[in-house]
Amino acid sequence: MANEDLGMAGLAWRFGVTVDGEQIALFTGCAGLDAEYEAFTWKEGGGDGPVVTLAGRLTYTNVKLTRPVDKDSAKVLRWFAAQASKPKPHHVTITLYDGNGAQIAAWALTDAWPVKYSGPTLTTLGEPAEAVALESLELSHRGFA
Repeated sequence: MANEDLGMAGLAWRFGVTVDGEQIALFTGCAGLDAEYEAFTWKEGGGDGPVVTLAGRLTYTNVKLTRPVDKDSAKVLRWFAAQASKPKPHHVTITLYDGNGAQIAAWALTDAWPVKYSGPTLTTLGEPAEAVALESLELSHRGFA
């Protein structure tokens, strides 16, 4: 792929996350932008009639965001901890950018709130390349567009 083609493709490592229009921290990983309909089969007319597949409920998986621990980690943890005393759904947007910084796509999560925080695993064992401390934040939501 030529370098100029990177300007038009969404790059998995170039994305931003905002909460209620404000960026709380930079994230480096995002997984779980999944939606799935339950599928039901219906046998019409009995006998040898056709079998039809009908769409049932739409379900969404939680979105898991990961990032290296840094000076903004306290803000991420405070946002998570605030749900205990004041649970409130938020508007969260995940925006994907191309190599030139232009927006390619965005996913707006409806009524999102943090349901799980995972701090880093700290150890003196392992390779130096594995030495970056990572934290993750998992968000539940009612859908995305």
